[in-house]
Amino acid sequence: MKKTIALVTGGFTTESVVSFKSAEFVETKIDKNRYDVFKIIILKEEWYYLDSSTIKHLVDRNDFSITLSGSKIFFDLAFIMLHGSPGEDGKLQGYFDMLNIPYTSCDALTSALTMNKSYSKAIVDGIEGLNLAKSAQLFKNSSEPYQKALSKLVYPLFVKPNNGGSSIGMSKVKTIEELPEALLKAFNEDDQILVEEFIQGREFSIGVYGGTEGVKVLPCTEVIPTNEFFDFEAKYTPGATEEITPGRMTNEEKENVERIVKAIYNKLNCKGMVRIDYFLQDLSSKFYFVEINTIPGQTAQSFIPQQLRAAGIDISQFYGDLIENALRERI
Repeated sequence: MKKTIALVTGGFTTESVVSFKSAEFVETKIDKNRYDVFKIIILKEEWYYLDSSTIKHLVDRNDFSITLSGSKIFFDLAFIMLHGSPGEDGKLQGYFDMLNIPYTSCDALTSALTMNKSYSKAIVDGIEGLNLAKSAQLFKNSSEPYQKALSKLVYPLFVKPNNGGSSIGMSKVKTIEELPEALLKAFNEDDQILVEEFIQGREFSIGVYGGTEGVKVLPCTEVIPTNEFFDFEAKYTPGATEEITPGRMTNEEKENVERIVKAIYNKLNCKGMVRIDYFLQDLSSKFYFVEINTIPGQTAQSFIPQQLRAAGIDISQFYGDLIENALRERI
């Protein structure tokens, strides 16, 4: 008997545009012979399912159901493809936990912690071989002057929202004169921002997932943006970035990276698929952790689909395995 899947998308932030693209891709790849899929759109204003006649069917939030032709439809699992809040910060996960509905992502606590870049860095700090760029966390309503917190950092700097994704609100700052505009841009997205020193090195992104055989690491993607850094435009504009999958690493670097990212996955108690961004510092090849994304993008240009193809893993089968693993964990 087919399982009924809610493919959850939308969101409360500017990342919703990416969420819709990700859900569109996933919807085309989920095996319809195994699953009945309903794309559920969650917005601040309303939650609904849009049928083939473009008729909205509102979600009953008391039990996360929809009614079609007089019959209530309940869901066996939520496949969360909602970037930003409430899909990536633990809110939806907590809601589904209360309703005892399994889902494909990390749990509520891990999602909330990893959404905050500073908090997640504090947790993974101490993993053997993992390095962190020197940084400062700033708060919008703080009475303490920003200059004091930033005085020990060396330019160039990256300024980014602490609870954001898709590089929205992020800037690379080369001089102190550029700093005020970058801070304003980041504070427009979040009340907390992270300012960290630039690491000169090669940039990578790597998929990690939990399967029936334990934690698995996908081939990494080496990122070479034509822009100043890997910003929103570079991420979602075809041709704006050179992406090499598998990325160029020596066997020693590859073994070291796989060990570290598995340790990150386990220490943060991750579930399902995540994506970890990192630098390998020039000359030393030291691993510098950048961030973890617990709802990785699944657009046509996204890294995880690239890496699955490089590994020879069928994308439909991969999504099916994520679903089945999440269902088994709730039994």
